[in-house]
Amino acid sequence: MSEHDSTDGTSRLESLEPLVGDWDLGEDTTGTVTYAWLPGKHFLVQHFDLVLHDHRVTGLEVIGHLRPYGQGPTPEIWSRAYDDAGNTLDYVYELEGRTLTIWAGGPGSPAFYRGTFAPDGRSGTGAWTYPGGGYRSSMTRRDG
Repeated sequence: MSEHDSTDGTSRLESLEPLVGDWDLGEDTTGTVTYAWLPGKHFLVQHFDLVLHDHRVTGLEVIGHLRPYGQGPTPEIWSRAYDDAGNTLDYVYELEGRTLTIWAGGPGSPAFYRGTFAPDGRSGTGAWTYPGGGYRSSMTRRDG
């Protein structure tokens, strides 16, 4: 944990505040995503309804520091996504400046998303990269 994190990890998690809101997706993925804080701001929840490669996927993702009972929080911001096909997917989120990286499975994975938010925070562009493929994705803020 960096010197800027609080003892419960909330400072680092709150760096994801630019994601909060409703977004329209574009490019190779279409649909909508909504990010919202759970009470206490210890977890960020994403609801997604998207189409990728002509396949609709809906579900939710819970994002936050892992904190097993009796232990302190992990330095990484982990998430688990649950979709309508019964899949569970684990990720690690990193936001540095305007660049968001989402590692599939954990930091350093060959499968990851990397994108950049526009200076006004109202849009972002990037791409998922994984062995054997990838796809472009953009997001535009729908809310104020």
